[in-house]
Amino acid sequence: MMKIDVLSLFPEMFDAPLHDSIIGLAIEKGILKIDVTNFRDFTKDKHRHVDDYPFGGGAGMLLQAQPIFDAFQHTQNQAKLQGYEPGRVILMDPAGKKFNQKAAQKLSQEKHLTFICGHYEGYDERIRTLVSDEFSIGDYVLTGGELPAMVMIDSISRLVPGVLGNEESPIHESFSHGLLEGPQYTRPADFRGMKVPEVLISGDHKKIDLFHQKEALRRTYLRRPELINHQNLSATQKKLLADVRVEEEEKQGKQPL
Repeated sequence: MMKIDVLSLFPEMFDAPLHDSIIGLAIEKGILKIDVTNFRDFTKDKHRHVDDYPFGGGAGMLLQAQPIFDAFQHTQNQAKLQGYEPGRVILMDPAGKKFNQKAAQKLSQEKHLTFICGHYEGYDERIRTLVSDEFSIGDYVLTGGELPAMVMIDSISRLVPGVLGNEESPIHESFSHGLLEGPQYTRPADFRGMKVPEVLISGDHKKIDLFHQKEALRRTYLRRPELINHQNLSATQKKLLADVRVEEEEKQGKQPL
């Protein structure tokens, strides 16, 4: 079982996203355990303030160290009582490194993760002494760290063994091998004149595999060419990519290289 702790000012935001669909089923099966702690409950301020003005001036308010430190220690003590060792501690921060599938795969191998979700203009710098990783989900600013934490938890959790019904599913998804996933089809084979490619209903598994590889390369070449690492491509994939380039240049009326 993977244990996930979240420190947040708005624990109710996690109720539906983390208890519905696949993640909810994984919790019911005992594959995941997710606890969300409101660090406002640990403030020593009689008004329950968790933020204050920054020393030296500046815009906005900063989260204070004390409530987060105490809430963090509480969650770690509880986790230890449940048999979990201290794990990686993730700070959601626009200045963190960009989260991707490779990071999701690595973190899915952990037994205990703790997410700290910020709000306001930022953190007291001393909070960073608690963390092992700082992540951002993109080059834009959100109101708080709750939504990015949910995105990361969803992405990580589905890679934990047993969470997905089909263990082959995450292997063939976009980004798992550095490429976007190609097009897929289901019944009927002919829908309003739009037909499934003949190769997919041919029963020839070798040709079907080549089709999937080629179309994954095509989609990546057209939409995210920076993802293609030529050194990681097999000889077959390099040949397929060359074919894709010729085909796409011909579609655009360009002279093939």
